[in-house]
Amino acid sequence: MTETLVFGDLLDGARAFPRRVALSLDAPHLRLTPAEGDPLDWPVRALRSPPDQAHPTDLVLSLADDPVTRLVIRDRELAERIRATAPALHKRPPLQNTTRLIGWSVASVASVALIIFVLVPVMANQLAAFLPPSGEKALGDTTFEQIRSALDDSGFDPVPICESPDGSAALAKMEARLTENLELPYPLTVRVLDHEMINAFALPGGYVVLFDGLLDVAEDPDEIAAVFAHEIGHVVARDPSRMALRSAGSIGVLGLLFGDFAGGAVVLLLAERLIQASYSQEAEMNADIFASETLAQAGISPLGLARIFERFQELGGDQPTFMDHFMAHPDLMSRIERAQDTHTHADVTPSLNAAEWQALKTICD
Repeated sequence: MTETLVFGDLLDGARAFPRRVALSLDAPHLRLTPAEGDPLDWPVRALRSPPDQAHPTDLVLSLADDPVTRLVIRDRELAERIRATAPALHKRPPLQNTTRLIGWSVASVASVALIIFVLVPVMANQLAAFLPPSGEKALGDTTFEQIRSALDDSGFDPVPICESPDGSAALAKMEARLTENLELPYPLTVRVLDHEMINAFALPGGYVVLFDGLLDVAEDPDEIAAVFAHEIGHVVARDPSRMALRSAGSIGVLGLLFGDFAGGAVVLLLAERLIQASYSQEAEMNADIFASETLAQAGISPLGLARIFERFQELGGDQPTFMDHFMAHPDLMSRIERAQDTHTHADVTPSLNAAEWQALKTICD
C-alpha cells in the first residue's frame, strides 16, 4: 500500500515565494524533501513553534538555531504527531544581550524621571512668567467647573456656590481689607463652595476657593482671613499656574509613553492636583510670610494664622473630608511657631464684626 504523501510550505527567507516540500516524520528527524535539491533533516529536539502563528489549525515550525526559516504544515495528523514528539516545541530562546537591555531600561526610566521631575518643573516655572492673564483665567474657569462637578456625590449637579447676600457682602469686605495695599497680577475671583470639605485653595487666573467645611471649623473671622491671605500669596506668586503647567507637562509625557489622554481627563487630573495643592516647602513658607505681612498691613492680627494651623493640627486626618493642603507638609508645628512669633501691632481690629462673621459663617444657608 502506497503511503500518502504529506506536504508543507518552506519559507527560507532567501526566496520571495514558498517551496513545496514532502514531509515525513522519522524520529529523531523531520525530513523535508523538495522537488529539486537534497532533502533536509530537521532534528525533532530542535523544532520550535514560534509565537507568530497566523492560523489556529496550521503548525508553523522553525529551528532553534535559525530565526528566519519557517515551515508551514497544514496536515492536522502530522501536526499532532509533531506536537506529541517534539520535546521543546514551545521553548523560548534565551534573552540575548540581557545586560544591555537592563542598561537601556534603566536609562529610559532615568530619562523619563529627569524629564518629569527636573525639566518639566524648570520649563513650567519659565512658562508661568509668560502665560497671559487671559490664558490663566480660562484655565482657572475650566478647572473650577471641573472641581464643582467632581465633588458632587450625586454625579448630576455641580457643587453649589454659596452666595447669600449678607455672607457675600462680608466676604467682599474681608477681600477689600486684605487687598487694599496689594498689587495683584489680576482681579481675584473668590468663591465659597457648599461642601463639608475642610479646605481652601487657589486656582490659576486669580481664583481663591473656600469650602463651607472650613467656615464651620473656624472660630473667628481672623482665622478665615489668614487662610484667605495665604491663598492670595499663592495667587501673587502664581503657584497654581506653575503647578498646572507642571501637571500638564507630566501628563503629556506619560501620555506619549502609555497612550494619549483626552482633554477632559487632563483637566480632571489638573483639578485633582490643584484641589489638593501640595506646593513645595518654599512656596508654603513664602505664602505664610505673605499672609502674615498682608494681615499686619490690613490691621488684622496675624495670630489668626497660628490659630487656624492649630485647628488643622487638632483635626489631623481623623475626619474623612479633611484634605486641606496645609496638612500636606509634616512640618506644621514649625509653621505654627513661626506664625506665633509674628509681631502683632496694638491697633489691630477683627477682620469682620460679630454680625458680619455670622453672615459669612451662614453664607451657604
